[in-house]
Amino acid sequence: MEVQMSETQQLLTFLLDDETYGLNIQRVQEVLEFTSTTTIPQMPDYMIGVINLRGHVVPVVNMRKKFGMQDVARTVNTCIIIVEIQKNKTTIVMGALVDSVREVMTLESDQIEPPPEMENPQQTAFLHGMGKQDDQFVLILDVDQVFSTVGFEPVEEISPKTAVDV
Repeated sequence: MEVQMSETQQLLTFLLDDETYGLNIQRVQEVLEFTSTTTIPQMPDYMIGVINLRGHVVPVVNMRKKFGMQDVARTVNTCIIIVEIQKNKTTIVMGALVDSVREVMTLESDQIEPPPEMENPQQTAFLHGMGKQDDQFVLILDVDQVFSTVGFEPVEEISPKTAVDV
């Protein structure tokens, strides 16, 4: 994946297990305090449920579980970042449960590098790049890749078309 290095990027940064992650601010709608969710049966374990956001049903993903981290108790800093993703040319609104939101950070092109090369490319498939500010790394997420498989497979598996094909 090619990282566009020709422009300044603004990122909303957040913490997961003391690591800093960033999302392109243009894909973030808002940040909400953690609220209770409604669980949906047969969803992946990282899909904690849905919330009602001004009359709209919004699926929420526990980012710790999505990235294979141990879940922790919610705190006053736990929040849900509402993001827009693109799936099959459709905009979908999703929630990302994170430990805490840090700040909006601006990185210049010379502060962003491509993701590191790994033996298994899937290990860095979620990364758009690595940001550097002072002595700190920011894992810049590709929001579409992070949420590309979130919660859609079980719905497709139990759809009437699939049931007839089985």
